[in-house]
Amino acid sequence: MNFDIAGNNVYAYTAGKPVNPEQPTVVFLHGAQHDHSVWGLQSRYLAHHGMNVLALDLPGHHRSTGAPLKTIGEMADLVVALLDAAGIRGAAWVGHSMGSLIALDAAARHPERVTRIALVGTAYPMKVSDTLLEAAAEREPEAIALVNAWSHSTIAAKPSAPGPGFWTWGVNQRLMERVARRNPAKVFLTDFEACNQYDGGTEAAARVQCPVLAVLGRRDQMTPPRAAQSLLDTLRETGSTVTVEVVDAGHAIMTEQPDALLDALKRFMRH
Repeated sequence: MNFDIAGNNVYAYTAGKPVNPEQPTVVFLHGAQHDHSVWGLQSRYLAHHGMNVLALDLPGHHRSTGAPLKTIGEMADLVVALLDAAGIRGAAWVGHSMGSLIALDAAARHPERVTRIALVGTAYPMKVSDTLLEAAAEREPEAIALVNAWSHSTIAAKPSAPGPGFWTWGVNQRLMERVARRNPAKVFLTDFEACNQYDGGTEAAARVQCPVLAVLGRRDQMTPPRAAQSLLDTLRETGSTVTVEVVDAGHAIMTEQPDALLDALKRFMRH
């Protein structure tokens, strides 16, 4: 579906299903230089099992027009505007990496719009090295290659080819290259800077009251499980129900462990 938000087209994948305000809704939020397609298995399953699915392309990413947004708060507000346009009051927010910060920020500032949050491959603070920021600014193909390598725990995830002609490592590389080609703005750099500059995570966690799921990759080099512990501790201290699942994957949890992630989301949505 396409939505007009502040004069820009914002695309949300619904798995071919119409949005029914009477059904529960889940919003899927991708990470830096990604788009809605990273949630292929999880979004399709939930859409075909009684839920509205809105898997967004954030502005400047693939099918959504406009410049990439510069702050996590702006991204969270954009998603709230999309829910308004879709006629949805409250939804579960599922975010990967940068998307997890968007879900966290929204749960704190827009609690009436967030029923629960799932933080996939999360960390706070989510700092980006100066070397990677420089590469994103000056040598974007190099930044894409570096992040793609660091996102995977192995060059051949098991199974390395879930379907004929499918290669998780190569697909992720091409996805990031596609996002870069479709927008002349430095999308990767803007996304990285938004993560790097976000300093409201602890304050946001202290205000969250909804249930929280964290799905972490045991071999994640980008956001290792230890980097999420302070955030999760703060969430627990405020009385949020926090469920943590650690899976045998790197940062690319959606493709390295798609079934494990889907199972975790299914359990989380039922409670």
